[in-house]
Amino acid sequence: MSMEWNKIFGAVLLAGLIAMLAGFASKVLVHSKSLEKSVYVVATPEGASAPADKGAAPTGPAPIAPLLAAASPDAGQKVAKACAACHSFDKGGAAKVGPNLYGIVGGPKGHMQGFGYSDALVKTGGSWSYDELNKFLYDPKAYAPGTKMTFAGLKKDDDRAAVIAYLRSLADSPQPLPQ
Repeated sequence: MSMEWNKIFGAVLLAGLIAMLAGFASKVLVHSKSLEKSVYVVATPEGASAPADKGAAPTGPAPIAPLLAAASPDAGQKVAKACAACHSFDKGGAAKVGPNLYGIVGGPKGHMQGFGYSDALVKTGGSWSYDELNKFLYDPKAYAPGTKMTFAGLKKDDDRAAVIAYLRSLADSPQPLPQ
């Protein structure tokens, strides 16, 4: 009886080997060549553009002002827990891997004295307005190519708005909301 099972397993193994070798042989014997131009061309009237892809990814963050009106600082505090691994949020708190974020909204970029900011971020200049924070939190590496911040960004508009609302609340006198 055991010899019959060995024959069955051997046959399955042999079939698998033959299929694998046939695949290798077909790649060696048949060389596919990519086309220089599409075989089927869709005719469009002159001056007409192709319809926009409805499934295309957005090219940047949504405007932050309308989102901030409905944003919850409490929800932002929950989302910002992921940031707590690298940043502190309390007034006068020490820097961790990243700077303390208390009073960042409306403050200058590079606001924490003695922290080693990346040259890429320092070169952007200016202050952390709502719009600048929105762009930075959406994609830090695109905002300041070469930044030390390894965070991939917050792609969800509501999460970004909530975090910015939370950061706004971390100040002695919070900045007025944008109109």
